[in-house]
Amino acid sequence: MKLLKFLFLFFCGFTFAQDSIPTTYFNNPIEIPLILSGSFGELRTDHFHSGLDLKTLQQEGIPIYAPADGSVSRIKVSHFGYGKALYIKHPNGYSTVYAHLKKYGDSIQGYLKNAQYKKEAYEIELFPEADQLKVKKGDLIAYTGNSGSSEAPHLHFEIRDANSRPMNPLLFGIEVPDTKKPIISSVFAYPLSKDAQINQSENRVKIRLIAQKDGSYKAENITAFGKIGFGISTYDQQNGASNKNGVYKIDTYCNGKEKFKIAFEKFSFAETRYLNRFIDYEYFKNNKSRIQKLFRQANNPLSIIQSENENGFIDVQDQLNYTYKIEVTDFKNNKATIFIPIKGEQLAIVKIRESSITEDFIYANEATSIAKGKFNIYIPTNSFYEDVYLNINAKEDTLVLHKNVIPLHKSISISTDISNYNANDIDKLYIGRLNYKKEPYYNFTSRKGNKLTAYTKTLGSFVLVTDNTNPKIKALNFQDNKWISKNKTLKIKITDVLSGISSYRATINGRFILMEYNYKKDVLTYDFDDQIISESENNLKLIVIDNVGNNATFEATFFRK
Repeated sequence: MKLLKFLFLFFCGFTFAQDSIPTTYFNNPIEIPLILSGSFGELRTDHFHSGLDLKTLQQEGIPIYAPADGSVSRIKVSHFGYGKALYIKHPNGYSTVYAHLKKYGDSIQGYLKNAQYKKEAYEIELFPEADQLKVKKGDLIAYTGNSGSSEAPHLHFEIRDANSRPMNPLLFGIEVPDTKKPIISSVFAYPLSKDAQINQSENRVKIRLIAQKDGSYKAENITAFGKIGFGISTYDQQNGASNKNGVYKIDTYCNGKEKFKIAFEKFSFAETRYLNRFIDYEYFKNNKSRIQKLFRQANNPLSIIQSENENGFIDVQDQLNYTYKIEVTDFKNNKATIFIPIKGEQLAIVKIRESSITEDFIYANEATSIAKGKFNIYIPTNSFYEDVYLNINAKEDTLVLHKNVIPLHKSISISTDISNYNANDIDKLYIGRLNYKKEPYYNFTSRKGNKLTAYTKTLGSFVLVTDNTNPKIKALNFQDNKWISKNKTLKIKITDVLSGISSYRATINGRFILMEYNYKKDVLTYDFDDQIISESENNLKLIVIDNVGNNATFEATFFRK
């Protein structure tokens, strides 16, 4: 009786919490029609997308207005990730986040610039006091941009709950027109138990879909036996754009009974990397298409799975028939439906389960150390989601650490002894990961004595690299000993061919100047509006350092009225 009472109160509380989401509290943050280039919960590299990406007419500088009263709780400026980001805490307990900004509103911009010059750093993170930067609903707080790891101008907009968990902004009444049904790209069936088979195969099977007159899909008949599951590649498109965005909800049924329900309404950042357990990671790496598994495997704690029966698996018995249904729904309740007829039949296996047995078997729940050639690999407990065989070999300065078709949840370390290297080169060494062109790119590498250590969350090939090349520096919009009175900015290109740029520092007449680094264009920019200089003759000095300590110095004199 007590259990029933607890469950009643729990579900009533959950329903109340859902119903109590304020749907009229927040205004739209921009005053142009809302068109999405990215949806909440969308599947991204190693994470779920935590907000809405709002198109900004392919331009920067669209004003952003406070959607409700509040106070600025955080300002973060970085070269990568969110770029220039702003966080506002509201009296109702929610927070809103704005990322990839061009610049901030005047009062926020002034507060930020003072802090950057005081710290003498472009990258900075600030946490103003609650009453320091208050905003009213409708106040101009920032301008849209393309900063950080943004591929095109847009506004990344989030709403987070009191525990900093991102929530789907559409739940709050943010209106995005959508009259289009979700699109189904492909459906796969997975044999999961040792005795399972699908169409006489023990491997993943792609299912052919046949469009019906009513807009639904019917799959070709399949034969199966044992414990099986399904996966789907699907996307949604809202009005006004062709972007392939994520869907809102997926429901599955077997013979009319609900099996599995996913809804992209809220998640925590602590769980977001489990996306790699949720998708068919190997298929994605080989085919560039993300298959969402419609079943829960071990080590998948994702809260987007709202309900499940037997973890979404179907136990197919010989001589029994089943109908499996998948419903994919967007936030406006446009729906795509798939029916899959299953005939239970235990047949002779034609295609044996693909497997690769090697000498390196990793137990997921145990820490493992492996030595290969001059390399040592340390794999912490629960770095993998399940026990795996790895293909690891080393030859001279190169380590092949399997292929990037198995996801890592934690960082593993790679270390090597470098005592046999020339003393002049030892400080210029790093461990680089080879890209698809077999070119090394920098992995953060530390040195302790004659031991180099790098960390990675991605399998693949790694190599010891020596970088003796200094960064290169080139003025873009000015020349040495020339007048530049009409310039609004100073622009300088900085590049480094191997380990990459680590840091830079610029001064004019010995005074620090703030230079914004656009790593996508390799350009540093100083804005004369900062009003650091007052002299006619000005001496610029820029020092650029790469990730192994090589440095270059650029000096020039310019004149300005």
